[in-house]
Amino acid sequence: MPLRSTVARRGFGGGVRTLLLYLVLALGATLMVYPLLTVVSGSTRSPVDLSEPGLIPQFLTDDTALYRKFVESLFNESVNTANIVYHSSLRTFADLQPPNPVPLLVEEWLGFLHEIPLPPYAYTCGMVQAPISRTTPLLLRRFRNLLFRRFGGDLDALNQTLGTDFVEWNALFIVPEDYYTRRRLPAGTGYLQAFWEFKKRQPPGLCFAAAVEGFYKTLFLKTRYSRDIARYNRIHRTSYGSYDEIHLPAQYPQALTPAERADWEEFVRHTLNLLWIRVTPDARDHYQAYLEARYGDISALNRVYGTSYAGFPQVPLVESPPFSGRRVEDWSDFVSGWKDPDTGRLYRAPVQSLRLWTLEDQFRKYLRRRFGTIQELNRRLGTAYADFPSIIPPQQQLHYRWFLHHRSRLRREFVTRNIRTVLDYVLVRGRAIRNTAIYCILAVLGALVVNPAAAYALSRYRPASTYRWLLFMMLTMAFPPVITQIPLFLLLRNLGLLNTFPALVLPGIAHGYSIFLLKGFFDSLPRELYESAALDGAGEWRMFRHITLAMSGPILAVIALQAFTVAYTNFMFALLICQNPRMWTIMVWLYQLQQQSGQPVVYGALLVAAIPTLLVFLLCQRVILRGIIFPTEQ
Repeated sequence: MPLRSTVARRGFGGGVRTLLLYLVLALGATLMVYPLLTVVSGSTRSPVDLSEPGLIPQFLTDDTALYRKFVESLFNESVNTANIVYHSSLRTFADLQPPNPVPLLVEEWLGFLHEIPLPPYAYTCGMVQAPISRTTPLLLRRFRNLLFRRFGGDLDALNQTLGTDFVEWNALFIVPEDYYTRRRLPAGTGYLQAFWEFKKRQPPGLCFAAAVEGFYKTLFLKTRYSRDIARYNRIHRTSYGSYDEIHLPAQYPQALTPAERADWEEFVRHTLNLLWIRVTPDARDHYQAYLEARYGDISALNRVYGTSYAGFPQVPLVESPPFSGRRVEDWSDFVSGWKDPDTGRLYRAPVQSLRLWTLEDQFRKYLRRRFGTIQELNRRLGTAYADFPSIIPPQQQLHYRWFLHHRSRLRREFVTRNIRTVLDYVLVRGRAIRNTAIYCILAVLGALVVNPAAAYALSRYRPASTYRWLLFMMLTMAFPPVITQIPLFLLLRNLGLLNTFPALVLPGIAHGYSIFLLKGFFDSLPRELYESAALDGAGEWRMFRHITLAMSGPILAVIALQAFTVAYTNFMFALLICQNPRMWTIMVWLYQLQQQSGQPVVYGALLVAAIPTLLVFLLCQRVILRGIIFPTEQ
């Protein structure tokens, strides 16, 4: 029956009232859908667009917004790393603008990377960490999947082979390689070697090379003299227009001012990682004299190094810095300076012998060999560089070119990344899906067996204390469930049922309101049906199954839905009763995920948690409405 009859809708006043009714319904629908759209939109965000207004993220329609998200993810949400590699001065990724493409220079950079074999520590791939949004980026997922397939899902085999101690697959992580400062060196573990093999197979557009000169300008000079080039010029008696005009010489810069030479020596001796420092052969005598002063006897050095040198003159000069051990400590002290505690003499490599091995310098040498003069390079590449030192590797242009060819793929990645993180968490970690499915099935079956049986007994036999029992069961709804959690915990502990499915199901298997609702429905069924069945020789079980339950489909669907919802959304009781992670349900796992994730991942977790209940309602809404609206007509 319609809310308003056809006659009432005729005329101007009836039409206006009908229109207002539809507007109110549309407004109500909007108010219901808006929170869901907010969660969906929030699940696609990252720090660069987290405060962006609107329900539709800009990166879905704006390539510049998508490019910023890509670069943010590429550099593992670190603006400092982006500034080092791009030789830029970004304050946030929101300030980033697409570069002017220089396609021929990009091709020269790719040719340089192909011709000169780079050591594995000289470059790395991005999208392996998200310390702010705390999600699982693209290449971290790929690396986990690679190791999972390699070891057949056996985490113990991975730990034993690669020398790790991960407790679960989702705990696998990668620390972004940042070998700029003196305190960081490659660990040399099997896990790192596996990552080095992995990154060799990644496309150049998802990798970036170490930029020592960018580190010198971004985190050494600017932190020492501020971002104001005028202050740097006053102290160094120079006239640079910006930090972009400053370059890092590969050897001691005799032609620069004394203050600039002091900065260079301080940076090389005490700040820069040893991986980028070399010493010319003429420093060999100084190195051997230093070792002799430090160890005194060649046998002491042999014991520490595990060698068999006959004398200190046989000890070779270090050509490539080692990653660990006493040798690297001695080499570090030789570069920075070591004072003999007995004589007070300072031993260190002569500053004129120090050399830098950087990719910027190697690329400039490569271009000089290719083109000879800067004029020839500018003519053939269509550029306007003043000299070779002003050329920096075109890594930003390379990344931008890769971005332009993979925009659709990147959009899909950023739309689904946080959802994938949640799904990986609940599907791979523990047994969340299995536990939740078993718990919900047992809860629904228990509710459909115990509650109808109790209501049938009260309805059929109508004992004198029926209403007292109903009042007692209804009174249980007057108190919040949290009040009974501690007594239930103590009872289940005494029964030895903690961390079991019976502990989850039994306390709520009989529900007072469900019994009350079912009894009222059973009372409305015709008594003549039972009398006819009894005359035909049917027993109580047959009448219960073939008459009562057969005619109670809609109301039983409501009871089943209620039991499913209570079991699926059960969090506090499930966490209290089942403290073993192997028995955690999906709600407990999602709670644990939210404690260590950023806001976009939390939105993704809320969206994933809402999907099952939404699907159940959509699939069962007709049955539910029949049970609510027409219970007496069945």
